[in-house]
Amino acid sequence: MRWKGGRRSGNVQDRRGRGGLMVGGGLGAIVITIVALLLGVDPDSVPTTGMAPADEVAPGNAEQFRGVDDEADFISVVLADTEDVWNTIFAERGETYREPQLVLFENAVQSACGFAQSAVGPFYCPADQQLYLDLSFFRELSERFGAPGDFARAYVVAHEVGHHVQTLLGISDEVRAAQARSSQTESNAIQVRMELQADCLAGVWAHHAQRQRQVLEPGDIDEALGAAAAIGDDRLQRETQGRVVPDSFTHGTSAQRVQWFRNGFESGDPDRCDTFGS
Repeated sequence: MRWKGGRRSGNVQDRRGRGGLMVGGGLGAIVITIVALLLGVDPDSVPTTGMAPADEVAPGNAEQFRGVDDEADFISVVLADTEDVWNTIFAERGETYREPQLVLFENAVQSACGFAQSAVGPFYCPADQQLYLDLSFFRELSERFGAPGDFARAYVVAHEVGHHVQTLLGISDEVRAAQARSSQTESNAIQVRMELQADCLAGVWAHHAQRQRQVLEPGDIDEALGAAAAIGDDRLQRETQGRVVPDSFTHGTSAQRVQWFRNGFESGDPDRCDTFGS
């Protein structure tokens, strides 16, 4: 991905190196068992305990990561690029895009959705409209899930931003209301559609980023598709428990995740991301 000359976002909070908050009791073990199933988790899935006060951190300066922390610098550029794309798309529709904050943390973090360890993976909290990311997840993505590459990482950020777009459009509230009226199996199926739509919206971002700024290099889309496939529910369940239980899916199969990212990338149209009506 061509990113070195890109704009840095001013919406990054760096909470790393703040003492490594830990969760006591058996909660940590519970979190570990679900790590492979969580990317872009719904707030109801984020473990909570203690409700310790959240850190108050000012947004990062756009230049603070340049040349100091290459990985955080990259994330800042990707977030800025999603801002540029979604500001344009919303403006074309006569709406205003409210840019989310992205919080970098280590080990554990407090959000408005609760207290979470890094084992839950990257997540978005609609209550504070912030994305949360422990950069160690990218090593996990590369080494454990076999999905290396900078654009695989960009896809992860864009997926979480997709959840923010869903919140701004009122989709998240509708989903939670529908889940409250549903059985567990039905709620899981609704959540799958929510996650697949976020994959599609990530593809929409990639389409416009390429059209506007030619950010893609050979192999980048394959990296994103590889990441989408690597974290499909069917593949993860087969690898972790030796069998696939479709009723427990929360994010969709590898094939579905690939399909919906591709739909967004090829069309560039958020209206083509109606996973609920398809």
